[in-house]
Amino acid sequence: MKTILSGALRMVLGAASLGVLVTASGAALAADPIRIGVIAEAQAIAGASIPQAAQLAADEINASGGVDGRKIEIISYDNHSSSADSVRAFQRAVNEDKVNAVIASYISEVVLALEPWASRLKTPFVTPGAASNEISKSVHADYEKNKYTFHGYLTSAALALSVCDAAKELLVDKMHMKSAVIMSEDAAWTKPLDVGYEECLPKVGLKVLDHIRFSPDTTDFTPIFNKIEGSKPDVIITGISHVGVQPTVQWKNQQVPIPMFGISSQATNETFGKDTNQAAEGVLYQGVSGPGVAVTPKSVPFAENFKKKFGNYPSYAGYTAYDEVYYIADAAKRAGSTDADKLVAALEKTDWEGTIGRVQFYGKDDPFTHSIKYGKGLITGLMLQWQDGKQIAVWPKEVAKTEIKFPSFVKLTTN
Repeated sequence: MKTILSGALRMVLGAASLGVLVTASGAALAADPIRIGVIAEAQAIAGASIPQAAQLAADEINASGGVDGRKIEIISYDNHSSSADSVRAFQRAVNEDKVNAVIASYISEVVLALEPWASRLKTPFVTPGAASNEISKSVHADYEKNKYTFHGYLTSAALALSVCDAAKELLVDKMHMKSAVIMSEDAAWTKPLDVGYEECLPKVGLKVLDHIRFSPDTTDFTPIFNKIEGSKPDVIITGISHVGVQPTVQWKNQQVPIPMFGISSQATNETFGKDTNQAAEGVLYQGVSGPGVAVTPKSVPFAENFKKKFGNYPSYAGYTAYDEVYYIADAAKRAGSTDADKLVAALEKTDWEGTIGRVQFYGKDDPFTHSIKYGKGLITGLMLQWQDGKQIAVWPKEVAKTEIKFPSFVKLTTN
């Protein structure tokens, strides 16, 4: 009898212990963090802001209780601006570090190398800064395979439209400019950008006199600027990202009398003024947000918090990376899960007011599937200018802080 009772007692106690164990493990499971891998060019002027901004967003979300009690955990990897290093980091992030989603890179070649891995490893993947049209076109071409990739920045086609929209109001309507030379680095993202430029610049009233593409390894821009000066354009329309410091410094040192206007990714980071020894003065560049610019009520507080924590205002990819952590967290909350396919479905329904505007993604029937939408009330971009060592918004007029002004060596040929 005693043996039977003790055996029964052991069974009851065992069941009770198992119940406690199950409850404890269930609670632990519920509290598992949502892990986001961040693969970025941590040493690059435009890329350094990506992991910093992502961590700032995670810290804010966690301070507010996380996502239904689950913390956001950022696991960062420096890809050294290498596609091969990025692929290895992506594999490690998914297979070893068990991330639920990945934010990666402002370099189109890197993102295009990672896109097939997002498909193979079935992991939601968002880029904060790459622009190549091919990223979202690949999702459209084979949706079931590539649906895990989201283009969290404007496509090259949309960037060209943004620059042309700004050029019409600022250069053509206000300054009566009539001609331009396109100057772009030879990279995946600039091929469709330049096609867009060649199509939209004439439509807004700027005749394209020449189109120069140069290697990102170029160190001496003297022959390029000499050639441009020979064409006598009213403006140089730029498509530069991997370079920026050298052409800007040489533009000033050689007193090139023609203004630069367009995409200059490095110019979006506040460190650019110091990096160029203030040669950036007068450079006009497209951005999605900027210091002191209230694109939305979230823009200025983020930029100020970023500067307080890291000592400088973020690059364009900092704004997008910050927003991406928030809308990935929002998608996980709406999905009630971090299951990859459920996350993808929730991300597709994103309608998030971030620091750069209202973020929504194009659907599977659009040629730019999973790219963020461009247009009024969504994302339109800005034009900013380096003035007196600061980045100042000059377009659109709703957020413009001042008029355009140029250093004395820039000679405007228009009236």
